[in-house]
Amino acid sequence: MNAKAQLAENSSRPQARRTNASDIQPRRMDFQFDADMPRYWFGGDQFTTLLLTALSCTFPEGERFFVRSVRHYQKNISDADLRERVKGFIGQEAHHGNEHERFNEFMESKGVPTRKVHDFVHNGMKWTAKRLSPERQLAKTCALEHFTAMLAELMLENPEFFDGMDERMLPLWLWHAVEESEHKAVAYDVYADQVDNYWIRTSEMAATTVEFIGFTIFHYIQLRQDMDDKRDLRSVFNGLNWLLGKPGWLRRLGGSYLAYYKPSFHPEKKNSRAVRERALQKLALMLDRPELGEPL
Repeated sequence: MNAKAQLAENSSRPQARRTNASDIQPRRMDFQFDADMPRYWFGGDQFTTLLLTALSCTFPEGERFFVRSVRHYQKNISDADLRERVKGFIGQEAHHGNEHERFNEFMESKGVPTRKVHDFVHNGMKWTAKRLSPERQLAKTCALEHFTAMLAELMLENPEFFDGMDERMLPLWLWHAVEESEHKAVAYDVYADQVDNYWIRTSEMAATTVEFIGFTIFHYIQLRQDMDDKRDLRSVFNGLNWLLGKPGWLRRLGGSYLAYYKPSFHPEKKNSRAVRERALQKLALMLDRPELGEPL
């Protein structure tokens, strides 16, 4: 049964009960992935498929780290609205971890060694939690949430980013992008409320940038090392051009990235509600779940 058919079975269910009093509501998706979907589901391309898979391998443990870093301060938050938004953030991130674990298991079944990367990230997050103070852990969460929000909104604003992706895989990435954009300011607002140290915030972003780029490359290599087919060097070259040349998706994030270092920065200065709503309407049609497109 494919993802669309599986989710269409649930289309008659009433919209999920609100879990908090904010606009950040977790959406239960329960994605299933067709066994006949090709290993390289992104246009048959080795590099782009494995790049997104490498990112996915970091999501379950990474997002649990995010939740722990925010939850550490949760009891000290006095602002009622922020407390409700934190509940939504935790709920959405929990679902993200679960869905990407299913995706990672699917890719493992296709001969991509995702478990190896997952275990590496698990140990890395444990090491980070022991090494960094709670303030630094929350600052790292803010930095990584900014990365995911930038990437998510790039995808939502430029639907051509997904050109060539197997339509059965598209809902996972579209849904995740919408929710990352929805809760992009929560960890930042907790940080501003509980820590509010410019040096810690920006220095942790600088360190996290090096880590993010370096570990993404390393995880891609980890995946390739134990696979049973040859490395497609043309795919790697084209993929680097896709990221840095034309269309240059990564290069386009420069301005948004540098904005984080401004003392006046706030994630919600960029209003992405319209592109999120457009993506939710598309998801509702793709999955025959009209409640996904309904206003919260």
